[in-house]
Amino acid sequence: MDLVTRVEKLERAVFANNKTKPKFVGRGDFKGATGGLRLLVSNGFFDQKRKFGEIKKALASHEYHYSNQAVQTPLNNLSKTGGILVGLKEGGKKVYAKRK
Repeated sequence: MDLVTRVEKLERAVFANNKTKPKFVGRGDFKGATGGLRLLVSNGFFDQKRKFGEIKKALASHEYHYSNQAVQTPLNNLSKTGGILVGLKEGGKKVYAKRK
């Protein structure tokens, strides 16, 4: 077999199935309160500003039931510099949104 034929055969084998299906993101991929927040981020929940009460309700609707402190700590961590969220003060209340 000549070199060109071998390369073509290899390219067909490697690149023939390059159509990747989008991975379904289920609850099992996100564990704990931080995982619940990451699930909300992946679903676009934080594309607009959200108050803490809204976040707790959204977590509960996805069967994440945690105390206020258990949610607040990962929110603080995810909104630190370089995190995926940003925390802003509006009218004396803190709101969270996806970092751009």
